Amino acid sequence: MAHVLLLHSVLGLRPAVRAAADRLRAAGHQVTAPDLYGVPATDTVEEGFARFAEVGPETVLARARAVAGTLPADTVLAGFSMGAGLAGALLAERPDAAAVLLLHGTGGAPESVRPGLPVQLHLAVPDAYEPDDEVTQWRQAMTAAGAELSVHRYPGPGHLFTDPDLPDHDAPATALTWDRTVGFLAGL
Repeated sequence: MAHVLLLHSVLGLRPAVRAAADRLRAAGHQVTAPDLYGVPATDTVEEGFARFAEVGPETVLARARAVAGTLPADTVLAGFSMGAGLAGALLAERPDAAAVLLLHGTGGAPESVRPGLPVQLHLAVPDAYEPDDEVTQWRQAMTAAGAELSVHRYPGPGHLFTDPDLPDHDAPATALTWDRTVGFLAGL
């Protein structure tokens, strides 16, 4: 069993994030999925970016940091898209994190990676927010830093393909993502 900090995308704490937390709890993990905005989630990326700007990047990171501070040092840092970036940012402050789980976005800087850190990434192909050349560079840097990196790419779906309420949704890719995620966490 792992403790998991699950951080939402720029859209906010949507039902898909709550369902993901419930899925991981059903697999035996303790999951914290905070609302980093404090207001209702949005339905479009444009609304989400406006909400993010309104709340403020510093406030969002401070809220994530505050929640992380209440959790065990070996908590798995996980996130969806923007939340993956936040999880990666928190890694610099949480060197004992058991793992990093990145859904729909890369996160973490090589200098924050300890050798052997398990990192799992799930991305659509193509993904407008994660260009292939940037993913390749990130992957090479994380591997060179010693991360035990597993990257899973899903051809065809949209960016947030695990959210069934969005046009990006892809049911087969979602099922495979959650199977792989549950296996990853079970192996920690």
